[in-house]
Amino acid sequence: MMTRVILAMVLATSGAACWAGAADEDQVRKAIARLAPDAVIESLQPAPMPGVYQAVVGGNDVYVSADGKYLMSGVLWDVDDRRNLTETARSLRRQQALTAIGPEQRIVFAAAKPRHTVTVFTDLDCGYCRKLHEQMADYNAAGISVEYLLFPRGGLDSPSYDNAVSVWCADDQQQALTLAKQGQLPPPKICPNPIRAEFQLGQRIGVGSTPTIVTESGALLLGYVPPDQLLAQLEAAP
Repeated sequence: MMTRVILAMVLATSGAACWAGAADEDQVRKAIARLAPDAVIESLQPAPMPGVYQAVVGGNDVYVSADGKYLMSGVLWDVDDRRNLTETARSLRRQQALTAIGPEQRIVFAAAKPRHTVTVFTDLDCGYCRKLHEQMADYNAAGISVEYLLFPRGGLDSPSYDNAVSVWCADDQQQALTLAKQGQLPPPKICPNPIRAEFQLGQRIGVGSTPTIVTESGALLLGYVPPDQLLAQLEAAP
């Protein structure tokens, strides 16, 4: 008899916890809606900090108390481990997001003996994008394969977008990309291409300039990184 009483108490407590979680999520959603009625909540889950939920809104992390009374944006740190928990979550989301762009949607410069692979959001015109590409042989020699996603800085209604499409549609994409970065744009050409999707994905994961490098762990490196420095960072990554 006593066993059945204890079991009933456990089940009742578990049920209350489930309902409390649902109620908390409802309060959190209402709190975000009060501050930003048009906001789209991309994900919502309990944060590592007790009594707080972590929501992704418009690609940004916000933290909301379970009662919906307080909301803050910023970075959450694990003090003991000295670890940026917000960036850890963002890195995981970048990894997951990039899986939507398969190898057939990238322009790849593969190392003969690959040790690391990075995704690089690139534009045809930016000076540091061109500098990075000029050293492609050095990146490959260091064992770094570079997989390009085209990210026209001028946006989707710009000459840079049209030029990116022409590069993608060229018979030899690698050669067309290399020549374009030297100022020799390919003849205008239109074909089915992934550039719009790549541009929009870049915006979602925090790409605002080129070149932007995304490492295997999902870390975001803004700007040009020389081959030796990039290799050192990739080797040091956990």
